[in-house]
Amino acid sequence: MSTLTSRAPQDTRGSWKTYLGLAVVLFISAFPLYWMFVIATSDDAALASYPPALIPGDQFLVNLREVFTLQNVYFAASLINSVIVAAVVTASTLFFCSLAGFAFAKLRFKGNNVLMFVVILTLTVPNQLGVVALYIVMGKIGWNGTLLAVIAPGLVTAFGVFYMRQFIDHAVPTELVEASRIDGASTLRVYWSIILPAVRPALAVLGLLTFVATWNEFQWPLITLGGTEFPTSMVALSDLASGNFVIFRRVLAGAFVATVPLLLLLLLGGRQLVRGIMEGALK
Repeated sequence: MSTLTSRAPQDTRGSWKTYLGLAVVLFISAFPLYWMFVIATSDDAALASYPPALIPGDQFLVNLREVFTLQNVYFAASLINSVIVAAVVTASTLFFCSLAGFAFAKLRFKGNNVLMFVVILTLTVPNQLGVVALYIVMGKIGWNGTLLAVIAPGLVTAFGVFYMRQFIDHAVPTELVEASRIDGASTLRVYWSIILPAVRPALAVLGLLTFVATWNEFQWPLITLGGTEFPTSMVALSDLASGNFVIFRRVLAGAFVATVPLLLLLLLGGRQLVRGIMEGALK
């Protein structure tokens, strides 16, 4: 006769060494942002002072006014362009990648595995190799120098398709899809009513990663929008840092403003990001 032994719940709290290590990692990670804010709120003398200044100054509004009123750098318009590009690319990526991931994971068609292999294979090709060809194509269409040239290449990504395919394959039972088909649901109805509600954590992770990557994109916007008056925020920051004499308090003030939307997004969606990563790991 077997006996059941009761086990006391284990204490999952970390020791003081764990919290000390986390505090050190947090300090190292956050200090560059804090130092950026310190210089953005200080005058030119603070950058050259020794020991370096560690307390924010009172010149933040003055530095911001200089950033937003420069004649050769339209920083406000550049921020608006970055918001437009990042929002459109993120929404498009979520839609197309989840739709393609659903097709690869749950629909049976000829060449499914071959096409998925081709998608994965594109991840091994560096983006820099396609810049020249992409610039020529955008020039033929007449989109160079416009936001369309920045938006179009990011409407769907191979990583997004692969990520959504893996998540849908494990998160949604095939029997559920087949049962909905028996009940008369169309493919789009299955996608809208069954797939999307089940993969919300994955969509949150992909959306955050896509928005941050698009916002921070520099190379391609510089190539196609570098000579225009209204580029994206990253290109505008490079314009602030150009010239024979760089005013770092002005550059870091602009960098801090360009970082605030990402910090707010991560604060608002951080819980969904962790949840999506943990659910993907468990599945």
